[in-house]
Amino acid sequence: MIGFLKRIFSGDKGPSLDEMMANGAVIVDVRSKAEFAGGHLDNSINIPLDSLKANINQLDPAKPVITCCASGIRSASAKNILKSKGFEQVRNGGGWASLKRFDN
Repeated sequence: MIGFLKRIFSGDKGPSLDEMMANGAVIVDVRSKAEFAGGHLDNSINIPLDSLKANINQLDPAKPVITCCASGIRSASAKNILKSKGFEQVRNGGGWASLKRFDN
C-alpha cells in the first residue's frame, strides 16, 4: 500500500521499483563523486547530475533506469533529463539509502 501511495503522490506511473529491478534496471546515482565515495549501493553507477547529459551514452535506453541521489531532488531532475532523451522506463528512486534493499 505504501508503494502504491508513493507512486500516486510522486507522479510516477508504471512498474514498481521491485518490478524494474527484476527486469534488470540500472541504478544511476547522480550525486557528486565525493558523495558517492562516502557511501553507495554496490550495484549502482555514479554519473553526477551535472555531467549526465554528457555521459548519457553510458546508459542503454532500452533498459529500465532508477535514479537516486541524497534526497530525491537531483534524481527527479535526472529522471526528467533521461525522459527528454528518449528513455521510457525511468523512475526516481529517491534517496540512495532508501534503495538499500536492492544492494548486493
